[in-house]
Amino acid sequence: MSVTAENKQKIIKDNARDTNDTGSPEVQVAILTERIKNLTEHFKGHAKDNHSRRGLLQMVNKRRNLLAYLKKKDVERYNALIQKLGLRK
Repeated sequence: MSVTAENKQKIIKDNARDTNDTGSPEVQVAILTERIKNLTEHFKGHAKDNHSRRGLLQMVNKRRNLLAYLKKKDVERYNALIQKLGLRK
């Protein structure tokens, strides 16, 4: 259900702004997006798992807040990120 270490390193490498970047909003949003996708798949087989659903809602809200911050600080980076991750269709 969670993101594996190898997959997380790949996500960080793909979205990092420089070599040692692990905490930029782009990286955080990309990791949260992967976790949200995994949990969404989990709910297809476990519809009544309300405890995990609460965690999913928290992750969605955290991602929304990070995206709002990024949009406020740098619209170009925001647009590039949502295009890359396939958000906001």
